[in-house]
Amino acid sequence: MTCPAAVLLDIDDTLVDTRHAFTVAIGGIVERWLPHLDRAGAERALAHWVADADGHFRAYTRGEIGFTEQRARRARALHAAFDGPALDEDAVARWDTDYDDAFRRAWRLFPEASGFLDRLDAAGVPYGAVTNAGRDYQRDKLRRVGLGERLRMMVSVDDLGVGKPDPRVFRRACANLGVAPGDAVYVGDELDVDARGASEAGLRGIWLDRHGRSRELVGLDVPAVSSLTELADLYSW
Repeated sequence: MTCPAAVLLDIDDTLVDTRHAFTVAIGGIVERWLPHLDRAGAERALAHWVADADGHFRAYTRGEIGFTEQRARRARALHAAFDGPALDEDAVARWDTDYDDAFRRAWRLFPEASGFLDRLDAAGVPYGAVTNAGRDYQRDKLRRVGLGERLRMMVSVDDLGVGKPDPRVFRRACANLGVAPGDAVYVGDELDVDARGASEAGLRGIWLDRHGRSRELVGLDVPAVSSLTELADLYSW
């Protein structure tokens, strides 16, 4: 298999175990703001938050609302779904502080993330990040988990005012690394937003499927790997 000239990576749930951080942060929210929920209710609240069925985060990545607004809308939707107290602007600010403090403290790398970047460095393969969150927020995240400035090239939602799967985002990242889209691999944990979005932009999109969901899909149109180590082994880095 031809090795790519560059590698582009998602950050959340690709390098950083964001699902773990969601679990910790929503657990704290339930304890303080939704104390009537039992353990099963807390698990449903977490699933509701992750699913974001109303698409508030996607609206943010399309440039329709700001980051603070998307979180406020998700908080109010969570409370509406689980009989929580109404949240006025002051309550939303307190809620957001509770959530964000816990969320940031819970950020952690996946075990193979640093080793994967080490293998790219050893092979002389340039790499960077493409993220649907803000640059400063993600830089802080990478610093807290020990990656610091290792991913010097980052294209965030701030650059074009929109995020993935808009093809311009992927193509901007390729241009920043000085490679053609067809010569770059992109890997991320979301099938549509990451793998298919990158493929439609002309890159080699790969789905990082840590939970084995690809085994349940017939006729999957993009390659899937179960870990970053598997991806590195695929190209013999």
